[in-house]
Amino acid sequence: MDSFVIIVAGGKGLRMGGDVPKQFLPIGGKPVLMHTIEAFRHALDDVQIVLVLPAEQQDYWLGLCKEYGFLSPELIANGGETRFHSVKNGLALLPEDDHAVVGVHDGVRPFVSAETIRRCYAAAAEGKAVVPVVPVVETIRQILPDGNSITRPRGEYRLVQTPQTFPLTLLRQAYQQPFSEAFTDDASVVEALGKEITMVEGNKENIKLTTPEDIRLAEFLTLNPKL
Repeated sequence: MDSFVIIVAGGKGLRMGGDVPKQFLPIGGKPVLMHTIEAFRHALDDVQIVLVLPAEQQDYWLGLCKEYGFLSPELIANGGETRFHSVKNGLALLPEDDHAVVGVHDGVRPFVSAETIRRCYAAAAEGKAVVPVVPVVETIRQILPDGNSITRPRGEYRLVQTPQTFPLTLLRQAYQQPFSEAFTDDASVVEALGKEITMVEGNKENIKLTTPEDIRLAEFLTLNPKL
């Protein structure tokens, strides 16, 4: 069974500050995006990677690959107006394959574990639509329409990560739907078809790097991978 992953790296890094998009910031001696790609190459034999980047960032990325001696994925798709459109552009580069599995992963989640990746792909190979999750460990409150708030039982909630993984034919079908603001991730697109979503165990280190504080944490994690 063929395995694909669409790595979406379309962020402009506005919350990071500065001019360098967050996927290109260095951690552990090389850009974030290289760590992310290596995680999939390590976890899955012969995984085929589609990298989605804004057109104006692609030459910069290829220059980084040359600088660091890094093998870029051969397939690079243009980023779209939204994540939905970016993933759709990535899907367009994949072959028709009724037996393949495809994951969609955030380019700025470099600490996804090999175990998480393999769990997601194994479940998707059984025909399931899969998201990795971790428990909510803090108390959460819901903001009500009147401005008040109430505590919600955290045991009823999970934090969703990537790679969100699916049979390729299912994800391709889902992305034929018109765009909706309700599509916050790939699972929500598939769920709109009426498909049930299966949760599997993620890993707590699989954080999405969004702020300067996240980058400092990422530097720590690269130096202390066993914590």
